[in-house]
Amino acid sequence: MTDLVNFEIMDSIGVITVNNPPVNALSVGVPQGIIDSVQAGTSDPSVKAMVLMGGGRSFIAGADINEFLTPPPAGSASLDDMISSFETSTKPIIAAIHGNALGGGLETALACHYRCGTADSLYGLPEVLIGILPGGQGTQRLPRVCGVEKALPLMVSGEFVPAPKALTLGIIDHVVENNLVEGAVAFAKQISAENRPLRKIREESVAPPAADFFDNFEKSIGKRARGYLAPYKIIECAKASVELPFDKGVEREKELFQDCLKSDQAKGLMNLFFAERACTKIPDVPRETPTKKIETASVLGAGTMGGGIAMNFINAGIPVTLLEANQEALDKGLEIIRKNYANTVKKGRLTQSDMDQRLGLITPTLSYEDIADTDIVVEAVFEEMEIKKEVFRKLDKVMKDDAILATNTSTLDVDEIASVTGRPEAVIGTHFFSPANVMKLLEIVRGAKTSKEVIATTMKLGKTIKKVPVLVGVCDGFVGNRMLARYSKQANLMILEGALPQEVDQALFDFGLAMGPFAMGDLAGLDVGWRIRKRRAEENGAFQDEAGLDDQICEMGRFGQKTSAGWYRYDPGSRVPIPDPKIEELIKKYCEERQIQRRPIEKEEIVERCMYALVNEGAKILEEGIALRASDIDVIYANGYGFPRYRAGPMLYADMVGLDKVYKTICSYHERFGEVWEPARLLKKLAEEGKSFSDI
Repeated sequence: MTDLVNFEIMDSIGVITVNNPPVNALSVGVPQGIIDSVQAGTSDPSVKAMVLMGGGRSFIAGADINEFLTPPPAGSASLDDMISSFETSTKPIIAAIHGNALGGGLETALACHYRCGTADSLYGLPEVLIGILPGGQGTQRLPRVCGVEKALPLMVSGEFVPAPKALTLGIIDHVVENNLVEGAVAFAKQISAENRPLRKIREESVAPPAADFFDNFEKSIGKRARGYLAPYKIIECAKASVELPFDKGVEREKELFQDCLKSDQAKGLMNLFFAERACTKIPDVPRETPTKKIETASVLGAGTMGGGIAMNFINAGIPVTLLEANQEALDKGLEIIRKNYANTVKKGRLTQSDMDQRLGLITPTLSYEDIADTDIVVEAVFEEMEIKKEVFRKLDKVMKDDAILATNTSTLDVDEIASVTGRPEAVIGTHFFSPANVMKLLEIVRGAKTSKEVIATTMKLGKTIKKVPVLVGVCDGFVGNRMLARYSKQANLMILEGALPQEVDQALFDFGLAMGPFAMGDLAGLDVGWRIRKRRAEENGAFQDEAGLDDQICEMGRFGQKTSAGWYRYDPGSRVPIPDPKIEELIKKYCEERQIQRRPIEKEEIVERCMYALVNEGAKILEEGIALRASDIDVIYANGYGFPRYRAGPMLYADMVGLDKVYKTICSYHERFGEVWEPARLLKKLAEEGKSFSDI
């Protein structure tokens, strides 16, 4: 045994307990401790069977991701060594599971002879989410337990399976109703008393699926697995479980595991995994910062965004008062919320009773007085500074003293909004992304006077409503939209230089983005950007520089999908963009009037200019302290802008390309296209020093 693993005998049952907080990862020392415990139990004649369990809040939640990337110390026991000790044991070993049995944790449990778990335990092989596949024999054992037709979707999705379903699938053999230790010991004693055979999953076979099963499955994941490596490697492993003997299948699994582990995709997804955890750490807002209780919320504005924000709260069980200016707008907003939930019920992802319960948490109102006592109010009105300032003057008068006043602005100055209140320390930006009830990203914008307590509370609330919260500073567009403006500008310039919208979109789609800038603009609504450009014109005279083709399209009443026409046209009720000859003619006419000579633009240039525009602006944002870390920018782009997760985000992508190469290319564009490509000082410094953004 080691300090990480404890062995004791309880009523003739050897109890092996892993104590490696916080999640009992299978880090160095744990496998050896388990092996030693198994040997102790096997050699003790008083021990009839053994129970393997985790101390603290969970069973074994998996391997330590950091250890994937470094070779283990010489002579240290591996997961395979530990599994071998189970299979050579002459006494039953029962996995007793509470909390999570994930990845290597589930693989450990599957190597035991029997498995039991608490009613609220969860099971899964989520390695695909970090760009690898289950490498501890899981791809060979799970199909032998529940059949390849059920095992493969679980491995490719990384889905977590609750105990009742795990029991049905055969992943566990018994559900413990009360105390885990007592229940597991009793189950082990029963197995011993009944002299049950030592069930070795490796000795079982996998029933062959239908002849077209693997082909059909591969087609079925085509859209969501586009560009990813690991899902297809997992399919190959599943085929091996059917076609090869167990040991040969394990050899194949190890080969394919290494293919994944050595890929840039695994690097990108693992970096993103750590980045999404790092972004909650704020240097000047320590974890012990007190937070307010958020038990009630109000949302001001029942439009598409406001309704989506309200759904986030009620999905988390937080009652919402929904305020609108008139009954017609309020009724329309409530109806959209009902339809959204009804569609979810229709798809079988929500019960009717759950829908009714959630709708019951909404209190509609036309009066500011009815929101006065809520703990947080989120303003989601029109994106105009004067309108928002007027709203915040009213909120300042009516809201209780300790309420948080949040604005959902996507570009406006949070400090200017806060200035019209007598409590700027209570004002914060909560930039939800559309559709707000679906998109995971939440940019939390700290103002100059926002209190640490309000920041800590809002970050915590973001996690409560199942968002990925990232703290950013105040500037026009914050992080995501400020960078997006540079990306979009390059896309628009290339339209003038010779590309067509569908060519730009296809190049970026092939790169891995969910959609290109023109399809995305149509989805979001072109009128939103049009209004922002008009506002900027009034503020600083920048409209003439930014006005152009996109404004002419809006002036034609083409706002995107909402009007069935934007950069593309759309058939009634369809979201599929169709290239429109009218737009091509408009582009040609616009260029002819300005004597712009168009040229063919290669796909590589399209991708490079759009990506490097993001990177250069991201570097400037880091210089200014608007983002805390380069990885925070990556989290924003992976969760809010459809950036392919396997590339992590624009900043890590630049690191993998090499900042020296990126910097030299940006310098060449600077010479060719002028000021818009002025290299960020930080990028220049890092490139010259041979460093990367991750070194900051």
